[in-house]
Amino acid sequence: MPQYVLKVNGDEHVIDAPNDMPLLYVLRDRLGITGPKYGCGVGICGACTSHVGNSVARPCIVRIDSVGAQEVTTIEGLATGDVLHPVQQAWIDEDVAQCGFCQPGQIMTAVALLAQIANPTDADIDAAMSENVCRCGTYVRIRAAIKRAAAALQQA
Repeated sequence: MPQYVLKVNGDEHVIDAPNDMPLLYVLRDRLGITGPKYGCGVGICGACTSHVGNSVARPCIVRIDSVGAQEVTTIEGLATGDVLHPVQQAWIDEDVAQCGFCQPGQIMTAVALLAQIANPTDADIDAAMSENVCRCGTYVRIRAAIKRAAAALQQA
């Protein structure tokens, strides 16, 4: 079985895994990183959304052999010690989560959006979040949280 060296949330891991193993299974089953959730398994729902390199990725459809030396960041890697990332804090402040299942993916998508667009419009937010399904329907609070986080990031 091939061996891979993965850098996940700042830590390096050596993983034995088949070439075609989805990164999501490596994260959850081999490394115990449970923030990215298994939702659809085909990259549509966004529950597993993480960052690979500087891009938003759906680990359920990213093969481990395609990651290479790119840093993988999951929701567990956003906070700095006990200080939450501004998007995580905004999620709490706006009381976004209900069941919470989709929230890690939503937050990771929002972090990537705010890295590209400092002050997103409603249309920007809706476009970015359109492929992250929230069965509880907290989209209005998600939008408010992203705007709150954008303001916090601009003040930092």
